[in-house]
Amino acid sequence: MIEQLGQTLLSAALASGSSDLHIQPVGDAYKVFEHHGDGLSLVRELSLSEGQQLIAHFKYRANMAITETRRPQLGALTLTVADQTVHLRLSSVGNFINQESIVIRLLLPLEKQNLAFLFREQLTQLQEWCLLRGLILFAGPTGSGKTSTIYHLAKELSQTLSVLSVEDPTEIVAPDFLQLQVNPAAEMSYQALIKVALRHRPEVLIIGEIRDYETAKAAIDAALSGHLVLSSVHAQTAKGIVTRLNQLGIDSAALNQAVTGVAYQRLLPTANGELAALLDLVSGPVDAWQQANVMTPKWEENLSDARRSGQISESVYQRFSRG
Repeated sequence: MIEQLGQTLLSAALASGSSDLHIQPVGDAYKVFEHHGDGLSLVRELSLSEGQQLIAHFKYRANMAITETRRPQLGALTLTVADQTVHLRLSSVGNFINQESIVIRLLLPLEKQNLAFLFREQLTQLQEWCLLRGLILFAGPTGSGKTSTIYHLAKELSQTLSVLSVEDPTEIVAPDFLQLQVNPAAEMSYQALIKVALRHRPEVLIIGEIRDYETAKAAIDAALSGHLVLSSVHAQTAKGIVTRLNQLGIDSAALNQAVTGVAYQRLLPTANGELAALLDLVSGPVDAWQQANVMTPKWEENLSDARRSGQISESVYQRFSRG
C-alpha cells in the first residue's frame, strides 16, 4: 500500500515535470508538495501515520537509517517509474519536535529537460558565446533553470566536442557526458576532480557551482588554457557575478581575460500556464563594465516587450521587474 503510494506520487511528479517531491509535517498531518520552477504546489494530504510510513519506505530503499528521525541524512536511489529509470536524491531531517520531513530530488535525463526561452534569440547569443570559448557564468535563484540551460548548450556541443562535468551533486543525467560527482569522504573535492577532468582533455568543462577561491581559480585557469567552461555563481544580477568572483579573491585582470559572458536567469510564468526562461546577458571586456547591483536596461526592455505581446501578465511583469 505505502509502496504503491510512493510510486503513484513519483509517477505524477515525473508526468508534471517536477524537480522535487516534498513530504512535510503540517500540524498533526503530512502534506506532499511538488516543486516546479515557480514554487510548490500541494498534491496530497496524508495522515501522520501515512506520512511517517512513506518517509520510512523511501529511506529504507535509499539505505538511510530508518530509526534516525532527527539528524540530517542523505541518500540516493534508482527506481523504475512508469517504465522510466529515475535517479533520486533524498534529504531528510527532523524538526524541533522530532517530526521528520524529506525532500526527493528527481534527476531527470537530459532529453526530458524541456526548457523554453521567452526570447529565442537569447539562446542563440549563448550559443555564439560558446564558440568563443572562455568562461561563461550563470546566476539566478535555486530552481531558475541554470543547470538546464548549461546542459542544453553542452548537449549541442557534445555532437562534435568532448564534454565533462564536475558537480556537487549531479543534477541532470547525461549519458553523452563524462559526469563526475564531488565526494569529500573519498577526497574527491571540486579542485581535485577539476584537475582530473583537465587530464582527460575535454573541450567543454561544466563546473556545477563556484563557491570558493580554489574552485574559482581552477575555472579561470581552465578557461585561460583554451577550454570552454560553463559554471554558476551565487549572485543577484549579471554583473554581480563578476563582483562575487572579485570577493572570492580573483583579480580583475584574470577575469578580463577569461570571462566571455555572464547570464542572470529567471523562470517566468507565461500566459499559456507554462514556464519560460528570461536572461539578462552581459559580454565584452569586464574592466569596461560599470559594476552595479541592478539589472541591465535590456532586462526591463525584454520584460516590457513580453508584457506588451501578452506573453506575461502585468503581475508577472511587476514581480520580476527587479530581477
